[in-house]
Amino acid sequence: MAAAMVEMDGSIMEGGGQILRVSAALSCINGASIRINKIRAGRGTPGLRPQHLSGLELVRDICCGNLEGGSVGSTEVTLTPGKIKAGNHTADPQTAGSVGLLLQVSLPCALYADGPSELCLKGGTNADMAPQIDYTIKVFKPIVEKFGVHFNCDLRMRGYYPKGGGEVVAKVSPVSELSPVNMTERGTISKIYGRSFVAGVLPYKLAKDMATTATRVIRREIKDLYINIQTLQEKDMACGSGNGIIIIAESSTGCIFAGSALGKKGVYPDKVGFEAAEMLLRNIRHNGCVDEFLQDQLILFMALANGISRIRTGPVTLHTKTAIHVAEQLTQAKFTVTKADDENASNDTYIIECQGVGVTNPHF
Repeated sequence: MAAAMVEMDGSIMEGGGQILRVSAALSCINGASIRINKIRAGRGTPGLRPQHLSGLELVRDICCGNLEGGSVGSTEVTLTPGKIKAGNHTADPQTAGSVGLLLQVSLPCALYADGPSELCLKGGTNADMAPQIDYTIKVFKPIVEKFGVHFNCDLRMRGYYPKGGGEVVAKVSPVSELSPVNMTERGTISKIYGRSFVAGVLPYKLAKDMATTATRVIRREIKDLYINIQTLQEKDMACGSGNGIIIIAESSTGCIFAGSALGKKGVYPDKVGFEAAEMLLRNIRHNGCVDEFLQDQLILFMALANGISRIRTGPVTLHTKTAIHVAEQLTQAKFTVTKADDENASNDTYIIECQGVGVTNPHF
């Protein structure tokens, strides 16, 4: 007998694309139909944007399912999943919509396929309001691998706003089940490095100015580490023009944090460098094991894992609270968030704990 249709209010809490991504991925993995209404109801342009639609269509294709209401501007969709199949899948919103967010919705689904999958994802690789592809590769990938996830990310072309045109190919190996993680010991910061870039017609000096400012800001607080920020001018590997910086810190226990910023017309490069450096420092100060951008991306994996996961974080973001809410609605996973009270904790240090449901891959 088919499972009952689950209804999800797309306007609650964070009220944006994240509800769509977590809901669609869990629907696909659980094999339960879902109807999401009031999609992005509180946004300036409510309903599906091209990147959201592209992500939903990608999930539909991976699970040989059916998608109703799948059009730009639609405020209600119904996803009826079928069986998750391995193979090659492509998503192209034909905008600068985030490639990283397309991976966020599709990667969990591909883990439960009957063989390896190849996901060809097109759009913006370094887009505002979304993880830069450098973050996905350098921060998200090594941490999510602790759950037993294995995927390769081949960055073939960078794409910037407004044209997009970027391309990433992710090769995903299926899992039998995900392992829980325990990330509660931060250790000391042992390495800081980064990448400051310009692409297209923008002058190389911008990259140097962003890196110089970022290094100076970090040195005020972290004086005893060499800070290695590479400056690059992208020629052949980029579609369109853009500039930005990402700075990564690693700890002695394998925790990874990042701060990043993208340039905009009329914004001085030193302001971009300052913003990225401050973001990194803010995420180091709270003595957590993940930064504010990774915490919500791990919730779905915690929910699916077989056992208890514990993650030490800074302030719990609205994105994270939303992901927890959706995961608890669509699975039997149970989350608790408590204040850390050990000697290294600050006022803003928390432990997110989850009793995962241990979803197994039927093909193993």
